[in-house]
Amino acid sequence: MRSPFAHAHIRALSVDAARAAPGVVGVVVGADLEAEDANTIPSIIPLTNRDGTPGAAPLRPVLCTDTVRHVGDGVAFVVAETVAQAKDAAEMVEVDYEPLDAVAETGAAMGPDRPRVHDGVADNRVFDWAFGDAKVVAGAFAEAAHVTRVELVNNRIVVCPMETRGAIAEYNAASATTTIHTGNQGGWLLRDSLARHTLKVAPEKVRVVCPDIGGAFGVKIFFYPEQALAAWTARLIGRPVKWMGERGESFLSDAMGRDHVTRAELAFDADHRILGMRVETVANLGAYLSTYGPLIPTGGTLKVLPGVYDVKCLSYEVKGVFTNTQPVDAYRGAGRPEAIYVIERLIDKAARELDLDAAELRRRNFVSPAVMPFVTASGETYDSGEFERLLDDALVMADRTGFEARRAEARVRGAWRGLGICFYVESTVGEGDERADIRFTEDGTVELLVGTQSTGQGHETAYAQLLGGQLGIPMSRVRIVQGDTARIPTGGGTHGSRSLTKQGWAIFDAARTVIENGRRHAAEKLEAATADIEFTDGAFHIVGTDRSIALLDLAADLGGDLNGAADITVEKWTYPNGCHVAEVEIDGETGVTRLVRYSVVDDFGHVLNPSVVAGQVHGGVAQGVGQALFEHTVHDDDGQLITGSFMDYCLARADDLPFFHTATVEVPCLNNPLGVKGCGEAGAIAAPAAAINAILDALAELGIESIDMPATPERVWRLMRGG
Repeated sequence: MRSPFAHAHIRALSVDAARAAPGVVGVVVGADLEAEDANTIPSIIPLTNRDGTPGAAPLRPVLCTDTVRHVGDGVAFVVAETVAQAKDAAEMVEVDYEPLDAVAETGAAMGPDRPRVHDGVADNRVFDWAFGDAKVVAGAFAEAAHVTRVELVNNRIVVCPMETRGAIAEYNAASATTTIHTGNQGGWLLRDSLARHTLKVAPEKVRVVCPDIGGAFGVKIFFYPEQALAAWTARLIGRPVKWMGERGESFLSDAMGRDHVTRAELAFDADHRILGMRVETVANLGAYLSTYGPLIPTGGTLKVLPGVYDVKCLSYEVKGVFTNTQPVDAYRGAGRPEAIYVIERLIDKAARELDLDAAELRRRNFVSPAVMPFVTASGETYDSGEFERLLDDALVMADRTGFEARRAEARVRGAWRGLGICFYVESTVGEGDERADIRFTEDGTVELLVGTQSTGQGHETAYAQLLGGQLGIPMSRVRIVQGDTARIPTGGGTHGSRSLTKQGWAIFDAARTVIENGRRHAAEKLEAATADIEFTDGAFHIVGTDRSIALLDLAADLGGDLNGAADITVEKWTYPNGCHVAEVEIDGETGVTRLVRYSVVDDFGHVLNPSVVAGQVHGGVAQGVGQALFEHTVHDDDGQLITGSFMDYCLARADDLPFFHTATVEVPCLNNPLGVKGCGEAGAIAAPAAAINAILDALAELGIESIDMPATPERVWRLMRGG
């Protein structure tokens, strides 16, 4: 039972009729949960204001008891024998609402005259966070020969994985253990959250099982009320409880992405080199703080805010705000797309103002490979990168030299053609632990237990390929085990493009442990000294002889004695980067924008599987182009979600996208033994700026300097007519 109001007091709530309805097993309300101190969903990212005081952190309820704060906020949980019976009973829940004024617009959320989302949070300001020395940056701007300024809206995104969220919870009274099957990007955070905040038990009394998952993109990392309700209610009634979100519910209940309003400035010296960067952002966090919500617009965005450029100094200020809208959290890229959009829009506008070629301005300010490792203005240390090389390759792939002829031909047809560049850098999740276990089984297969969770990226292929290559065994003999906190006691999950950079490293080290174990046992079998045993092509050999034993044969003899595991602690991040070039054509009569060419050259370090990498790039670009051209989350002044279904919320279709031309340049990462850099979020990071820069290039001769995403036909049409 979800609130139809974005903001309202609950004056009275009656569930008596619902409890008596046919097939109903139980009805849970917030008071039931509060009686057992189980009515909270935490955010795990506390933030400190610039003055040292803590940011606001009001608790998010599992079910509301006195106030609802967004359309879709939970009021009651009805459990019945069938979904139809549960829906019928939910309509019998009687709620007396007192509607309140709501605030929905990000840029207008703050102020003493605005409706307060939470009584204790003045001006709806969650935090006032800052990085950098503002006085140093002001000095750089005072000395500048030229300053470029932009005002940007990074539009809110509804995350639309193919499979909606769901959960099946079961309680075993004999062992006092709760098991929950749910689509999640890593079960360990959910296990610990359920144990601590909902069930009040030790973590080992909760088991999270993640089956195959039909897409995630960040939205399935977080701890949600429905998971808490399924687990708590299953224990209460002693029967399994299933909740499966319908698509309409996902629009109302899932965490959304992006939603920033930003002012940014870039200062240049007389030689057109960047002196300083100044950015101010208002970030919408929705009605409540989601699991990682405060991190995304602050530290998550800061990491790559200077992009691939030698920015001498940087100040970044973020005001987080509450609104009566769905909570906002990590979405594919989690802050890095927002950052790259800012710097790349600035660079492109500066090139036009300075009457410089956009590629040349980038070349002039790139961080050179000669100065790597390079500490950026945001404090990151880039270990490797050959940015100018990738830019040159991408421009050749995009046939930039032939672009002006294509532009002229389009004008004859009454169309406007533009070419946009975006050079991105990504910062994959670094510090932290991961583990891999390799176990030889009686049936001759090799189990690989991992702490990440595939949601469609092809982990099963990449990990089997990596382990098979290290041990010299066929990929078909490797079985990946994931998504079960009972079998795998620790794991970091999948997020931030960390799977190969961290999990791959752990697999690499675990394989070396197996080989070292095998050398000792092979020496005994072959009656030789361990120092005389070498491992090649899947077998242990006595050096200088033809005597050997295959690894799998040795494992069959030894059973589990050949097993190996590795725990790693990663201290440094990786920095994949690349150049995207988009070419668009805009119809002069209708404002319809078609993406006609798209070229990508990426540096992902060592590429393990080119097909998997290409698939990740394609998917990311499709989502980034979707944000740039189509996707638009709209709330009205009362906080009602106007774009509440695919009738109103537009995703990119296949025929909206051209064939993607992609290539890689392998500049090995120096921060891990595999030389790899994450690839999963790169496309979504670069595509928005590439597409919008292309549109602005097409419209530049009309005097149009700015357009916000999404560049819908209506927006483009109005701008072209002076609106």
